[in-house]
Amino acid sequence: SVPAYYRDVYEAIRCRTDERIQAEVFKRLLERTGLSKAALSQIAEHIEYTDGFLTKLTLYKALALIALAQQGKKPSPKLFIHELPKPQLGEPRELSALRMQPAQDDVLTISQTFEQLLTKDTIQVELIPEKKGLFLKHVEYQRYKISVYRRYSDFDVFHEVLLQKFAYRVVPALPPKRMLKGVLTSMSEREFIEGRRRALIRFINLVARHPLFSEDELVKTFLTYSGSDVQTKLRDTFKKMGDEFMTNRIATQAKEYLPADIQAQFSTSRELIKNIHNSFQRLRDGAEKMAERSMENSTDLVQFGRELSALGSDASTLPSLASSQSSWGTLRQSLKSLSEEFAVLSDKAAQQGRREQDDVVEKLNFFLDLLQSYRNLCERHEKGVLHEHQKALHKYSMMKRQMMSATVQSKEQASVEQLESRIVQQESAIQTMELRNYFSLFCLHQETQLIFTYLPITANILGAFVNSQVQGHREMGDVWNELQPKLGCLFGSNNGLKPPI
Repeated sequence: SVPAYYRDVYEAIRCRTDERIQAEVFKRLLERTGLSKAALSQIAEHIEYTDGFLTKLTLYKALALIALAQQGKKPSPKLFIHELPKPQLGEPRELSALRMQPAQDDVLTISQTFEQLLTKDTIQVELIPEKKGLFLKHVEYQRYKISVYRRYSDFDVFHEVLLQKFAYRVVPALPPKRMLKGVLTSMSEREFIEGRRRALIRFINLVARHPLFSEDELVKTFLTYSGSDVQTKLRDTFKKMGDEFMTNRIATQAKEYLPADIQAQFSTSRELIKNIHNSFQRLRDGAEKMAERSMENSTDLVQFGRELSALGSDASTLPSLASSQSSWGTLRQSLKSLSEEFAVLSDKAAQQGRREQDDVVEKLNFFLDLLQSYRNLCERHEKGVLHEHQKALHKYSMMKRQMMSATVQSKEQASVEQLESRIVQQESAIQTMELRNYFSLFCLHQETQLIFTYLPITANILGAFVNSQVQGHREMGDVWNELQPKLGCLFGSNNGLKPPI
């Protein structure tokens, strides 16, 4: 006996997550009634709230009371005997604007901080040389505390199904499977494999720390499944679940959560993140050069020491013309011992290069991988669901024109009905694409927040850079300072040394 209008109003203003209506939303509805304060007070006498919410039946009761008051009658439940009158509140679809998003269910906002993301699982990827082919071992420290063996092809399938399920999210790219011919000819196979190992570490940790991926069954399977058929297991897991649009509870309601200026926000954020990406690329290139120079410095120092050792080891007899006045015979005996000091300096320079690579370059690469994934996501949005939606709309308009032409020309009934059926199917496809487009924008909004949540990594990287330089210069300085007095002992006063300033 409840009028359809009552049910439409209820669906328009109820909570997205349950069957109740927020009291604050109901108060906004009352403001649309145009009733006097006295009439609203009379209605309020018959309305019960529970923890700040109304039930569906309470709302129906309130709507009937509103209708009675609008008719000039005293609002009382005793008048419901014959029928439930229709209140004048406007079109139900307009009332959805009154609905509020409960604070505890703010699904659009990512609540995790940068520190919380970093404290999520840390995974190591190690080469297993005793296995046939390239095997990888990743160790999950936080939740599962196990080790599993994975080939590169396992990572490849995992990336494939992850991208299929989360097409609207930042899925990091995998490093290449093999060296590219003619491009990486100067890189040894060992260097290539080590570079790929580092890239896989960045990939799996970005996935494991993603707020959504970290709780997903696909990720859990990849990190814990110990069977030999992990690739089949991953594909079967995806087939059972489908993509995120099919499983996310708010996918079809995404439009309601989006801000009105979502397109402008997206354009602004995309341009800003593009500029950040370019800047971080230049920072990474500079840090790589410094790490390379440290390693080159290590090579030069050890070579310098070898040459001193070679000079000192030369046992050639001095000619009589030089032996009477030259001290070279004594000097060259002292040179040989200096090669050990330069070997220490070389080792310190190599340690500095490794620190710069591990603590600075890798962290820069980690963030760059995330930034590049975001840019790839933006391209997928524009070239994928948005492009398909526009194509479908164009096809639909062509069909409508054909339909109008067929109607005007009074073509056969069967062909007209067939065209009508195709138009209905196209309308359904367009509706699905529109929902996917809004869901894609919803996900983009969240992933943009994730990028900005990661931005404090800048301070983390700068701190690592400064610390590596301080430690490296201090260690090198200590060795040079130890070497200085030794030269005085070895060569006496004619050693070219100047007192420190």
